[in-house]
This record gives sequence, C-alpha cells and structure tokens, in this order.
Amino acid sequence: MRPGESADDQEVRRGVWARDAETLFGKSHKGVMTVARLEELGVPRRTCYRRCGPGRPWQRLLPGVLLLASGQPTRWQLVEAARTYGGPDAVVTGAESCRRQGLRRLPADGRVHLLVPDECKISSSGFVVVERTTRMPLPVRRDELPLAPVVRAVLDECRRMTAREPVLALLAEAVQRLGVAPLELVEELESGSSRGSALPREVLRDVLRGARSVAEGDAMAVWRLTGLPEPVWNFEIRDGRGRYIATPDGWCDEVALAWEIDSYEFHFGQPGYATTLARNNRYAAYGISVIQTLPSRLRTEPAAVAAELVAAHRAAAARRRPEIRLIGRPQ
Repeated sequence: MRPGESADDQEVRRGVWARDAETLFGKSHKGVMTVARLEELGVPRRTCYRRCGPGRPWQRLLPGVLLLASGQPTRWQLVEAARTYGGPDAVVTGAESCRRQGLRRLPADGRVHLLVPDECKISSSGFVVVERTTRMPLPVRRDELPLAPVVRAVLDECRRMTAREPVLALLAEAVQRLGVAPLELVEELESGSSRGSALPREVLRDVLRGARSVAEGDAMAVWRLTGLPEPVWNFEIRDGRGRYIATPDGWCDEVALAWEIDSYEFHFGQPGYATTLARNNRYAAYGISVIQTLPSRLRTEPAAVAAELVAAHRAAAARRRPEIRLIGRPQ
C-alpha cells in the first residue's frame, strides 16, 4: 500500500475499477473526476481518454476533467466540473452564483463564470469563463459550491452584458428581492475592473434614483422628455396625521401628483385588481392627482405619455395642494 493510500484506493489501483464501476464512481464527486486523480487510482491516462467519446461509458467535460457516466450531465455536474477545472481557489461568480442565491432575471446561456487568483495560469475553455483577479472575494457556500457574494456576482454578470434592459432587470431584482443596498453596488463597481463598467454605471444612476424594475427605468427616461422637475421614485406618502396612503412609482411633491406604471397582468388579475382599486380610492379620498400608464406605452408612445404627464402636472398645479407628507424625503 502506498503512503497515505486507503484500502479502497488500493483495491481501485489493483484494477477493481475495470470490473466494478460503482467503486470508482464512489471516489468521484457525483461522477466528476480529474484525469490526474484517476491516474492516482491506477487508471492509465490513455484508458481515461479511450473511455470517452460517442458510445463510450465516460465523457470529457473540460481539459483534464471527466464525467464517469454517459448521457446528459446535470447542471450540478457541469458546475462541479468547472470548479474542479478552476482549482482549489476558484470561486463561482456571475449568473450561476446569482441564481443559487435567489435571483431569476438571468441569461440561460449555460456559462459558468469563475474567479481565480491572478497568478493562476488556466484560461477559459468550453462553457467555462475564467477571470483572473487580484480581488478574490471571500466566498459563501451553497450546495457545496464556493460562490461570490451576491453584490460581486451581480456586477460580474452585468459587466458582461451589452443591453440596458437585462442590466436594469438584474440590478433591480437584487435590490428588490435580496435587499441589496444600491450604494453597495456602486462601491463594488468602483472598486472592481473598469472593463465593461460603463453600462452598469449608467443604469445604476436610475437605480439610485429609485428604479426598481425595467418599466420604472423606462419611466424615468420618458419623464426626462417632459422638462418637468424630477420626481422622487418609490417613496411613501402619508396624510397629515401620518396614515399611510401609498408608495407611488413616481411622486411630484410640489403639486401632489402620483404616477403609477400599472402592468395589466399584475394589477388587473386577482388579487392585484383589488389592491389597485383600493390604492386609487385612497388617492381620490385625499385629493391626490394620479396618472396611470401601461409599461408598453413607455416604449411605443413615449412622446404621448410625456404630453399626458405635462397636462396632468399643469392640472395638479392649478388646484390647492392637499396636505400630504412625503416620507423619507431625499436631501
């Protein structure tokens, strides 16, 4: 028996692997194993690769990393293969890390994005994107995998996106679903690589203003067509006695005008319809002017929506402002 070798390892080395596939599979990570480890267990390198390929019992997932099974690999096996390929210090970031920490607004392209120390010499291969960095994060663990913290993972993914909508969708979901503070995103973006940072930086400006969805980001762009003073976004309003009224998407405090971006699917299905009616009744009861816009019109009719906002603002300014308090007024 070799130094440090277990009895099971010795049995594998003696050739049991050729007669008992389960014994060898049990030494792997759910079927994932490196060629180097197989050689340690007595499987010749040539045999490792000969057993891979069409009609063979094994398959090559990445350079030096095999799956000891045929058929379609599971997602867990692919991610484990990527982590194994990246080495002991590799950390999963980007979409895979985001998904495993609860986010959903992500591309389904199958990539696994790894962070590895700057001195590491491996490079991207197949479905694995390798990024060398001097800023290795302290990982969190989910499903036995080392994951980049969500703020890092979100921005690592956003830096590889080329369109505004998916960037805003992911940033907004991180803020809404996971409670990430927008300033944390700004700090991480400023601390990291400048490569690919221009688009996330631009979109983060709207997130800082209060955009919590793609529709609200579109609404901010339409509002800028009006020439009116910038409203505040997603702040509570209450009456003079402190009773809650609503949290409008957009709020013009100087004239007490609320702007709601009302999705047909959400607001006019149960229970959303009842919630919308109750909210609008409170607006009416307190004398608040409100304008409602479908998200689709923000893109198909931006000029018309802007004209409606200008007219609503003018009408609101012409009447006496009701006693409404903005909670958490920005400084």
